[in-house]
Amino acid sequence: MSTNTDQRIVQTYLFFSGNCEQAVEFYKKALGAEVEMMMRYKDSPEPIPPERLTPGWENKVMHCSFRIGQSVVMASDGCGMEKGGFHGFSMSISVKTEAEADQAFAALADGGKVTMPLMKTFWCPRFGMLQDRFGVEWMVSVAPVTQC
Repeated sequence: MSTNTDQRIVQTYLFFSGNCEQAVEFYKKALGAEVEMMMRYKDSPEPIPPERLTPGWENKVMHCSFRIGQSVVMASDGCGMEKGGFHGFSMSISVKTEAEADQAFAALADGGKVTMPLMKTFWCPRFGMLQDRFGVEWMVSVAPVTQC
């Protein structure tokens, strides 16, 4: 049960299986993401046990947080032992204008795959879905006066 003093926050944490830095650079260009923090495994204040990290991953991203508008997304390369792929969820970005939706959709779709073209829907003036070049599913929408 939630109360007025409830301080819980749910945030997205993405694991890129070795492509985290490239993904963050892509989101910087595509969506204006701003990196708040990025730490590599080699910079960890505590040594990573060798059995927990794939050899050669010392320069990979252990933890990163970046901001897209008012939202914070966290990310990592993982430890190199996980299978890649994103299943069962989509990131959703809501913008104010159709021009912003067109720009965000085109930028995210670059090198990816459109699964629903950006179009007018019964619930939203503009909505579309895609999978970006890193396999992350996105929904892009224009927020009407009464939220999508």
